[in-house]
Amino acid sequence: MPKLGWITPHPAPEHGRVLVMASRFELTSRRHVPAFLARSLASWKQVKAAPGAYGAALDAQPLRAVFWTLSAWHDRESLYRYAKTDPHGDAVRAMRPMMRSFTHVFWETDAGGLPIGWDEAKRRLAVQQGTGETPPH
Repeated sequence: MPKLGWITPHPAPEHGRVLVMASRFELTSRRHVPAFLARSLASWKQVKAAPGAYGAALDAQPLRAVFWTLSAWHDRESLYRYAKTDPHGDAVRAMRPMMRSFTHVFWETDAGGLPIGWDEAKRRLAVQQGTGETPPH
């Protein structure tokens, strides 16, 4: 599962702003990759039905134990509701001890700018890394 391309669970409004979140996870060991992938697939299924979700994508480098997520939302409340609801909420709690690092960044963009490209997301994450922010859970 090196990459799950952009999906559109719900169409974004033609005009207006959307919240984008990009994240980067690095696991402490490659032995945790199968569990992470299994939980990621459950969360992927969940996001397809999540209220307020306008788009999502996953990029994975399982041999390096590094994963990126990219998603677009109606607002932070929609994102946080998804993040706290199982199976995603359970995945976060279970995988947190296996994380070497976690970085995330938020920004707003025009709905017409969807889907967001990986280059933009990874550039913003590179700028954000090292700030010591904690996950929104």
